[in-house]
Amino acid sequence: YITPTAITIITLSIIMGTILTMSSSNWLMAWIGLELNMLAILPIISKPKTTRASEATIKYFLTQAIASAMMLLSSTTNAWQTGNWDILELKNKFSTTIMALSLMMKMGAAPVHFWLPEVLQGTTLQTALLITTWQKLAPVTLMYMISNNIQPALLMSAGVLSMVVGGLGGINQTQLRKTMAYSSINNLGWTIMIMALSPNLAIMNITIYIIMTTPVFLMMKNTSMKTLQNLTTTWTTSTATTLSIALLMLSTSGLPPFTGFMPKMLALNELITQKLTTLATLAIMTSLISLLFYLRVAYLIMMLTPP
Repeated sequence: YITPTAITIITLSIIMGTILTMSSSNWLMAWIGLELNMLAILPIISKPKTTRASEATIKYFLTQAIASAMMLLSSTTNAWQTGNWDILELKNKFSTTIMALSLMMKMGAAPVHFWLPEVLQGTTLQTALLITTWQKLAPVTLMYMISNNIQPALLMSAGVLSMVVGGLGGINQTQLRKTMAYSSINNLGWTIMIMALSPNLAIMNITIYIIMTTPVFLMMKNTSMKTLQNLTTTWTTSTATTLSIALLMLSTSGLPPFTGFMPKMLALNELITQKLTTLATLAIMTSLISLLFYLRVAYLIMMLTPP
């Protein structure tokens, strides 16, 4: 049991940590913000007294700690080279590469995504919502700030890899939290890939993703959905909720009439404008893979329900 005082302190720390990171211009302050944020969320992840939750907490802690260490390595190396701790002055090539990998690890993008599905599966839906939305803000903001200095090839490769991993990983899942984790990895792929060409578009992409994911998690929490099997049974008790989840899933997949299609269309437009047609084709192909599991969720809801 966590006392109300503790809950207040934890909540404030999580909010303050992210805001501190997002508003700082110095690598050390950004790092302190991320650390504060990470330490505060650990008791929340381990709140359910199960071995699974404890395991998820340890996994989260270790990956975030490694990412933080990489972040410090990158910023100190840059400070040695240039004598500057300014976030926008990350000019050293080695530093930018290590920093990009560190931030990808923080947000859970491929190739350093392994912790995300495991941690989400081990914790509650509320915490899973927190990890897939709020916890992405700080690293995405930092990546946005240094996007001019990161090699575009690195961002685009990581982006496409995240799309492929997110798509293929989600196909085989029956647990909704793991499906949502792979959905998150897939969407981060789009965000990171377009970060190289149009950082503002990347921010729009992640914002729309957060707006669409939040209600999905909240509705799953309200109806206590855990597996795909649950989806077929909740229809009778809460029709509107189940239907909304189906539509939001289709929207997240980027199907044309829905909101989720807009950032993807703009991203593809940007790629084609920059003469990166192969990358655009690849992005569309991987988007089809992920459409498969979103459609499966929608299908289960629409088709396997009594008329």
